Amino acid sequence: MARTRLTPERESELYAAVLDLLREVGYDALTMDAVAARTRSSKATLYRQWGSKPTLVVTALRHNKPVSLGDVDTGSLRGDFHAVLSRSDDCQMEKNAALMRGLSHAVHNNPDLLQALRDLLIEPEMTGLDELLRRAVERGELRPDQPALKYVPHMLIGAFAARQLVEDRDVDQAFLTDYLDSVILPALGV
Repeated sequence: MARTRLTPERESELYAAVLDLLREVGYDALTMDAVAARTRSSKATLYRQWGSKPTLVVTALRHNKPVSLGDVDTGSLRGDFHAVLSRSDDCQMEKNAALMRGLSHAVHNNPDLLQALRDLLIEPEMTGLDELLRRAVERGELRPDQPALKYVPHMLIGAFAARQLVEDRDVDQAFLTDYLDSVILPALGV
């Protein structure tokens, strides 16, 4: 990504506009022309800053995340997971779930979007989750050979996907807290 001359406030406004457009029209119908018009920017500036639509969209998603998992350290795994959950309210979770559902369909036809998601959003989150779990192993909360460790990302993603499929409801804090305490932590032996 090119160096920005945008103020942090302007950058935040731009990312918010991208996410609003994404919610309104979906990924496939979102165009750099529409982003430029919505944000009173030039399309050339958008391409110079972000290089592509997938990179701009995923960077906006990343900017919208309240905290990196690796930055949370309460001194216990249970505390870390609960701290992460407390950083987002139900309204924001619902908005994020809707965005991710839309993008999960779009990645099938857009390999550049899938790569941007992996590089800019998924990989940093996986690194943060690995750090959070590594600290729990170092503190002695988890056995290093715990078989469920490698499935934590799958369990977390599964909670988001399954709730919508099984119950036709978005995840919320109450559901995720119960899922964490009833499924993930017991699977890890905590």
